Amino acid sequence: MITLYANGRVFTAHPDPERAWAQSFAVRDDTIVFAGDREEAPDADTVVDLQGRLVLPGVTDAHTHLLMMGAALGQVPLTDARSLDEIQARLRRAREEDPDATVLRGRGWLFDSVPGGAPTAAMIDAAVADIPVYLDANDYHSCWVNSAALAELGITRDTPDPIGGAIARDEHGEPTGMLYETAAMQYAWAQRDAATTDDARDEDVERAIDAYLATGVTGVVDMAFDEHGLAAFERARVRHGGELPLRVAAHWLITNTGDDAANLAQVARAAELAGAASTPWLRVVGIKLILDGTIDGCTAALRHPYADGSNADPIWSRERLEPVVVAADAAGLQVAQHAIGDLAVDLALDAIEHAIDVNGERERRHRIEHLEYAEPGTAERMARLGVTASMQPVHADPAIFANWAEMLGDERVERAFPWPEYEDAGALLAFSTDAPTAPHAALANLYVASTRASALDPSVPATHPQYALPLDRALGHATRDAAASVGDGEWRGRIAPGFAADVVVLDADPFERGARSLLETRVVETIVAGRTRHLR
Repeated sequence: MITLYANGRVFTAHPDPERAWAQSFAVRDDTIVFAGDREEAPDADTVVDLQGRLVLPGVTDAHTHLLMMGAALGQVPLTDARSLDEIQARLRRAREEDPDATVLRGRGWLFDSVPGGAPTAAMIDAAVADIPVYLDANDYHSCWVNSAALAELGITRDTPDPIGGAIARDEHGEPTGMLYETAAMQYAWAQRDAATTDDARDEDVERAIDAYLATGVTGVVDMAFDEHGLAAFERARVRHGGELPLRVAAHWLITNTGDDAANLAQVARAAELAGAASTPWLRVVGIKLILDGTIDGCTAALRHPYADGSNADPIWSRERLEPVVVAADAAGLQVAQHAIGDLAVDLALDAIEHAIDVNGERERRHRIEHLEYAEPGTAERMARLGVTASMQPVHADPAIFANWAEMLGDERVERAFPWPEYEDAGALLAFSTDAPTAPHAALANLYVASTRASALDPSVPATHPQYALPLDRALGHATRDAAASVGDGEWRGRIAPGFAADVVVLDADPFERGARSLLETRVVETIVAGRTRHLR
C-alpha cells in the first residue's frame, strides 16, 4: 500500500542544494519510495493533501540523556529563576504543594543566579530544611544540596573527593553543599538511582518519548546509558509491542575507576551489548567518556587558566584513557568523548590517534561532544581523523552566555561555539540539545543555530552572529548529519527513496516567515516508520 503526501513544501535534507526541495513524497509501509513533483509520483492507494505545509525529515537529537530528561520534566524548573530569592521561592512553593514528599528535586539553576556563584546548603535550608533537597545545575555537572541531603548522603569533613570530582568545603574543611563532577555522580546521582523505582523510571521514559515526539524528534542518541536505562527501555519496548515510538541509539557510560582492569571491564560490557541482537529501535553503539567538566563551573580542562587564575585537570589521565579508547576502537565501538575545554579536546584527539596507530586503518566514526572552546586547527584535525563534531546550539543561547564569557574573560570568548569552522574543514557536524542540560525542543534549537539569538529570552541580543548558520544548513546538521553521526546516514535522516519514513509536518514555514517564527511554529504530525506517533 502506497500513501502519497502531496501539495507540500518538502525539505529533503539532500546535501545537494539543487535537490533539497520537493512537492510530494510517497511511503510504502515504513519506507519512503518517492520524493519529487506530484506529476512524477507513483500511483497511490491513499493521497494526503499537505495543504502547502512544510515537511522535514525527523530530527535526531544526537546527544541527550533520556531518563534524566524524563525525570527533569517532573522536577522544579530553575533555569529562569535568576536570583536566589526566586530559587528559594520556587522551592518553598514546591514543598507546600507536596507536603507528603520525602525528597525535593530541582534542575537547571545557573551559577550567576547565586550570589558570588557559590551556592551553599544554608541557602537551600532557608527555604526547605526538613527534607533532602537535590538541585542539578543547568550543565548537570554539579549538584547543589541542603544539609538534610548531606546527612542522607553521609558526607562529612572526612569524606574523600572522588577521582575527577570535588566536595566543596569551607575554611574549616566542612562540606558546604556543592558537589562537583564525579562527586555529584558518585554521591547525589547514585543515591537518586538507588531510590528511584522501576515504576518511576517507566514514567520518565514515557514522559521523554512523548515530549520528543511532540517536538518533531524521531530518533535520539543517549549519551549516558547504564543498566538502569537499558532495563527501562527494554520494558518500554515490551510495552510498545516489541518496538519503540522513536529510535534509540545509546552510548554506554564508562566511569574512571582509576584501575585499568575495572575500566576495561566496562568496555567489555558495552561490547557485549553492542554485539547482541539489536533493532532499529534500541541498540548500544558505543561508549561515552567524560574527559572534563564545564566552563560555567570552571571544571573544563583548559590550556590556559580561567579569569580567576584557576584551572581544572582532566577527569581521565592519558595513562587511563588510552587503554579504554584502544579497546573500544578494537571492538568496533564508537567512542564519544565529552570534551569542552581545549586541553580536553586535544587529549581526546590524541587518544583517537593512538587507537588508530595501535589498531590500524579501517572505517571508523568516533566523535567529540560539545567542543565549546577549541583552539584553531582543531576542526581540520577532526576532519582528517574522521571525527564527528557533536555540538549543541542551545548551549550558545545568549541568555545563559554571560557567565560562560566571564569565566574565560579574554579573547577565547570570541571562539565560542564556532560551528562554521567545522563545516569549512569538512568535519561531520551533528546538532543536538544535550537535554536536560538545555531545552529539548528541536525548533528552538534550530532558532539558536540559525540566529545565535536567544530562545530562552528573545529580548537578549544575539551573541557571535557571525557563527550563525542558514536554516537549511542547520536543519541538515539536525537531521541528515545527526543520523549519520551514529552510522545511519544511508537509511534515515533524509526524505528520499529507500530512507525510513520518519517525517515531521509543521503548522508554519520558517523559511518563508523568518527564523523568529521557529519559536511559535508547532509540530502538526510526527511520523515514525510510516506511522503517526504524534498528532496535534
